[in-house]
Amino acid sequence: MSRRRALTFLGIAGAATAATACATATTTGTSSATSTTTSAAASDTGAVSAAPQETAGPYPGDGSNGPNVLIESGVVRSDITTSFGSYSGVAEGVPMTLRLSLRDLANGAAGAGMAVYVWHCDRSGAYSLYSPGVTDQNYLRGVQVADETGAVTFTSIFPACYSGRWPHIHFEVYDSLETAVAGSNARLTSQIALPQDACEAVFAQDSGYAQSIRNMSDVSLASDNVFGDGWDAELATVTGTPASGLTVALTIGVAARSENSSPEEGFGKPGGPPSGRPGGPPPGR
Repeated sequence: MSRRRALTFLGIAGAATAATACATATTTGTSSATSTTTSAAASDTGAVSAAPQETAGPYPGDGSNGPNVLIESGVVRSDITTSFGSYSGVAEGVPMTLRLSLRDLANGAAGAGMAVYVWHCDRSGAYSLYSPGVTDQNYLRGVQVADETGAVTFTSIFPACYSGRWPHIHFEVYDSLETAVAGSNARLTSQIALPQDACEAVFAQDSGYAQSIRNMSDVSLASDNVFGDGWDAELATVTGTPASGLTVALTIGVAARSENSSPEEGFGKPGGPPSGRPGGPPPGR
């Protein structure tokens, strides 16, 4: 059984209960999955699903494959649209506020004091520090520490859809800020899936996302090699409009470190170096 469908944990008591699939999708041969606007990560009863362990891909910037922004001064910030330190530059695109609510499933409490490292591609599908043309940028990467309610907020831009992958956001959860900025020992590495209707609205609004329209027509949540085995705990909710800015929100259940094993065989396996084509990281990352 897929671990992302295996268990849910009570947000207050931390007890495990049988999970039910709350997100559904309909697909055609080439179109992307129709998304729900209701997050499957939390139910009305307060149950929170454990976020599955996923690949960090070849562009993490956490020291596991080349550069490590986590040890750089300035990485702890809420606005990740700009580069920092010795780099300069601003990522252009539709404004996005990312709000994550962490639940520590090891004790059933809010994930207060946990640190979250977030990174994603820009509107052309390029990753700072890695992709041609943006190797001298480190924007769209940053760390925040959860408040007493387990909440973190980032200001960013909506990511593109590049060839072979459903639109997504990467993140790592650390037990503390000290652990995060040391650049090692992430408790959880996972990804956030973005709803289809929000993606389509963004890509139609801003011409800078033009290639995303074509790329998204060739992939679905069901065919994506990270989300394809289930996305119940990874599908965010989105509110707002591309013109005024969007808010992406997700409740993340963080299981004990020992329960966060490697990604399942066949999904999100680590890949090689960038392809060298701007806006076209290799599929599956």
